[in-house]
This record gives sequence, C-alpha cells and structure tokens, in this order.
Amino acid sequence: MDKKRTIAGILALVWMCVIFSFSAQPSEESSEVSGGLSYQIISSAGSFFHLDLDEEELHRIAAKIEKPVRKAAHMTEYAILVILLYVWLGKWQFPVMKRGFLALLTSILYAASDETHQRFVPGRAGKFSDVLIDSAGAVLGLFIFIGVKKCISFLSNRRKYKAKKSS
Repeated sequence: MDKKRTIAGILALVWMCVIFSFSAQPSEESSEVSGGLSYQIISSAGSFFHLDLDEEELHRIAAKIEKPVRKAAHMTEYAILVILLYVWLGKWQFPVMKRGFLALLTSILYAASDETHQRFVPGRAGKFSDVLIDSAGAVLGLFIFIGVKKCISFLSNRRKYKAKKSS
C-alpha cells in the first residue's frame, strides 16, 4: 500500500511538470493544440452520429467549442493532480478531511503559481479566473474520487455482509 502512495507522489510531481510544460507554450502553440483537439472532438462526433459535416463546418464548430474544451482541460488537469496528491498524502495516515484539505490547498497554490508563470510566457496572461477554474476542477475531482471510493467500499462491505449472513 505504501508503494502505491509513493508512486502517486512521484506521479503528482510528474503531473505538475506536465501542467508546467503546457503553461510554458506560447499562445499560438497552445491555441493550436486546443484547436486541434476541438477539431478531433467534432470530427469524431460527426462520424459517430453520422453527421454530414464538410471541412468548413468542422472548423467553424471546432472554433466555437475551443474555449470550453480548453477550460475543461484545465479542470481535468487539476482533478488529476488533486487525486494524486490525496492518494500520496495517505502515506502519513492523515484523517480524510485533513488529507482532502491539504491536497486541495496544494492544488490551488500550484494553480496560482502556474498562472503567475504564464504571465512570463509570450502571448499568455495569468488570470485569476483560471485559478478559480483550476480550483473548481480540483474540488470536483476530489469529491468524485472520494464519492466513488465510498461507493466501492459500501458495495464491498454489503457483499461481505450478505455472504456472512447466508453462511
């Protein structure tokens, strides 16, 4: 179990480096990445739902969803970070609330430092609103993770109870 937590700590550091590298991209490069992802989403959705979209329509729709896709990516980055930190902090046997608080605090502070870093990247701007979006992703990610964990524990205990009761 301790090995899993150590790996989570290492992955959290690696993930912070991934976030930093995305933030270090100049605005043109960053827009190209999110624009390409938006195009892939629309193209895949068009194929899946058998929509007859020409190239112009694909690009037009992709441009419209680029900002929400970018913000969703920010939230996802920080949801992953907070989960990794939460698991890593379990190494020290903190109570659930304290672990959650420390994981969230670390994620929010990292989001603030990341936005500060972006102020020094050409064409990028560190925005307080992005810190709030990143923080919301961390909060949501942590609640979903803890909720899923509790559901799995509940179902596991219920199965054990039923097996014990029937024997």
